[in-house]
Amino acid sequence: MYKAVSANKRNTIIIMALFIGIVSAVGWAVATLYGQPLITPWVIGGAALYALFQYFAASKLAVAMTGAKEIKKSDNPRLWRIVENLAITTGMPMPKVYVMDDPAPNAFATGRDPKHAIVAATTGIMEVMNDRELEAVMAHELGHVKNYDIRVSMITFGLVSAIGVLSDIALHMMFFGGGDRRDTNPIVYVVGIVVILLAPIVAMLVQFAISRQREYLADATGVLTTRDSEGLASALEKLGQYGQPMKRQNTSTAHLFFSNPLKSGFLSKLFSTHPPLEERVSRLRKNADTF
Repeated sequence: MYKAVSANKRNTIIIMALFIGIVSAVGWAVATLYGQPLITPWVIGGAALYALFQYFAASKLAVAMTGAKEIKKSDNPRLWRIVENLAITTGMPMPKVYVMDDPAPNAFATGRDPKHAIVAATTGIMEVMNDRELEAVMAHELGHVKNYDIRVSMITFGLVSAIGVLSDIALHMMFFGGGDRRDTNPIVYVVGIVVILLAPIVAMLVQFAISRQREYLADATGVLTTRDSEGLASALEKLGQYGQPMKRQNTSTAHLFFSNPLKSGFLSKLFSTHPPLEERVSRLRKNADTF
């Protein structure tokens, strides 16, 4: 388990370095096509500032996009006590608790660190899960908080958005920005266009890789908290039975959720930010004796 945590931290550093490489590639493409090498550092600096803004603001934006509402203990004593007990068990600060009025069974965590964490659950997941299963789900979400996945997710969200915006601006500049590019080598021009077009796709694939690995890690962390791998396995199996798309769907926040909140289909499975439920259940039961 602890080897997996260390490996995921190393992989995260590598993946975040890839994001910097993608931003640099977009900057190089624009700088080369315009013959202005100083464009590259400005592009990288702008992306860094955008990511910094997202670091502080993205969690509030994510909550607003899901329609979640903050609750107090008196509003939902069952959910509140489960989260409170788990926070005490893990020695973490009590996160803010939110509820989403949605029949789809799901949950998510967000924030930049354990002191500024938010956990949320849908009304649907509280209806289909018993206390044991709901505790397992919320332990998984607090696992994301404990492992600082919420911070990585927010930074990743910001960088993916920044790369998309940069690519759009770069394409607009190339086709409508004017300027004399008659001396540009046609091969360089083609390479620049390819880099700019592929950058958002590569960034999304990196986002998927981060999310899938960290779902497995949060499953393991949650089980170490509850000492109940079967509780989480049972909760995941119920998601297979009762799962449905959420009313408010957004691809930019899909990676935050316990289960994929988007409408199912071939493309959604191919580009899913979550590993298959069956694979998660299989891993839990296979490693039950080692937790």
